Amino acid sequence: MMKFVSVSVFSALISLPVFAQDYQDHDAGMLMNHGDGHLMDMAGGMVMGNNPDTLPGGCEKVAETKEITVHAGHKYAEKFPGRMFAFDTQEFQFKPCTKLTVHFINDDNVRHQWMMHGLPKYLYPKGMFHLEVSGPAKISGTLILPPGDKTYLVHCDIAQHMEKGMKAQLKVGKGDGDLPSIPNVTANIVQDDYKITLPELLAKAHEEANLPEPVEQPPVTTTKPIVVEEDNDFSGTTVIGLALGILVAPMLARKFKGMTVTEIIVYLFDLSKSLVQIAIETGQKLLKIIQKSR
Repeated sequence: MMKFVSVSVFSALISLPVFAQDYQDHDAGMLMNHGDGHLMDMAGGMVMGNNPDTLPGGCEKVAETKEITVHAGHKYAEKFPGRMFAFDTQEFQFKPCTKLTVHFINDDNVRHQWMMHGLPKYLYPKGMFHLEVSGPAKISGTLILPPGDKTYLVHCDIAQHMEKGMKAQLKVGKGDGDLPSIPNVTANIVQDDYKITLPELLAKAHEEANLPEPVEQPPVTTTKPIVVEEDNDFSGTTVIGLALGILVAPMLARKFKGMTVTEIIVYLFDLSKSLVQIAIETGQKLLKIIQKSR
């Protein structure tokens, strides 16, 4: 009986990590400060644009202090068909000039981000507030929201994570409208439709783009190009020329030995001149013989 109990207890202890998620806490106080609100550590935690103190222009004081906890992971996308990653919350709203602390918890074994765009660049480098963590972990950062009514994009900038669902909007004041394709908040720019056929999809795209109907073009007739067949066989003239070249080459090599290029050209010119003269004289003699024979 004791043996059975001991085995059961040992098995339960081994199984604990499976049921209890162990989050690494990237404490802001332990992160290295690289200036301009850029904090990071070697374990994959990073905060950019951390600003707990400086008021944005137009804010006379902090309107209120708020804290939120945002989870990110694959399991939060299960309620959104066709999506793979998501935040547990897709929309946030706060008063202008609110001091906001975000506790970002990554529930996956991959890297995720909570990145907010469009902030004033004089206060937030690159115009963004950015939390990032690798694997199951938690990281926190603080910013002071600007004045005015505006809607800000919040998303994960890891490749394809936003396209696969990890996207939200944060409204300051009343906001200035809704952003497209926020899961469970606004419709997608391109709606997924797994029933439509390719011809129907093309027709729909033409209709939405107000394109004219495609006009059938007459078949293009092409004339067959005339191919001139080359005779690949060696002609008699080619054979004779090759034979003469092989016989004369050694003689010319010996003749031209020690001569300059100019001397060779002069010699060849004189030789050609002599050969032409011999050909003319030979032709004249043959002509006289023919005339006498008549």
